[in-house]
Amino acid sequence: MSVVSIPIVNKNYPMGCEDGQEGRLIELGKMVDARARQILDKIGPLPENSLLATLCIVLADEVRSRPTPSITDADLREILARIREIKNKISA
Repeated sequence: MSVVSIPIVNKNYPMGCEDGQEGRLIELGKMVDARARQILDKIGPLPENSLLATLCIVLADEVRSRPTPSITDADLREILARIREIKNKISA
């Protein structure tokens, strides 16, 4: 397990992650930091706990508001083909 320091609005937050996932965690941290800064630009300074709570609510709302992607028959055939390919590799 690795620990990565994620800066969000000039404060570092140590976060644990699986080995090899450090880069992904850093990129996600950059996205969170950018969104937190947008919030602060719009509403002004907030105490840390209020900012983090507001940030969580805003991000949750954004996730919930996203349209559900539709899966086509072609997508399902492609997924099934990939599963069969993996099964064959495991069985070999």
